[in-house]
Amino acid sequence: MLKVGLTGGIASGKSVVGEMFVARGAHLVQADRIAHQLMLPGQPVYNEVVRHFGGAILNRDLSVNRAKLAEAAFGSNTAAASSADSSRIQELNRIVHPAVLRSQEEWMEETGRQDPRAVAIVEAALIIEAGATKRFDRLIVVTSSDEQRVVRFAARQKLELDIARKEVERRMAAQLPEAEKVKVADYVIDNSGSLEELGVKVQSLWKNLCDEVRSKR
Repeated sequence: MLKVGLTGGIASGKSVVGEMFVARGAHLVQADRIAHQLMLPGQPVYNEVVRHFGGAILNRDLSVNRAKLAEAAFGSNTAAASSADSSRIQELNRIVHPAVLRSQEEWMEETGRQDPRAVAIVEAALIIEAGATKRFDRLIVVTSSDEQRVVRFAARQKLELDIARKEVERRMAAQLPEAEKVKVADYVIDNSGSLEELGVKVQSLWKNLCDEVRSKR
């Protein structure tokens, strides 16, 4: 089995890349979905998040309102995270990341048992920031221009461009710069073109990953 980390900045298109890999036969899990499950009412992570960030982040049914949690963690500074905001982000990461990493490891172990020749991909925004790069055989970083991020985020969240731009800037301030991520990547996928162009790049990389799996036998 080949363990692959798939990461990139907000709205870089890593989820689209992940879907393309799945269409070609890869196994994939999204860290964001794992975190969502861990923050369901009654889960230990849920209890810790509510204890640290308060009931204001909850919906009426006591589920976590992810937009309110993001606002509580990232703060209101739209240009860069202040030191206070950064502390809150770190606080949230300390609660969520260890549990997400454990779930990822369990998923990869189970995937390997079911398919010893699998390409097992974990899609996560903060692989490098969480110090998790050594958990993978290969790391893929998806890149994109800042303006493309804004357009994609606006479309996804149904926001005006100006509002989306401020939100993207706020969230990117809490992540490593793209140039730093590229430095530690085994593979970089530039998602600045069309979907067709992206598909060609994914297909080429998929062949490389499959060759690596075969060479490990």
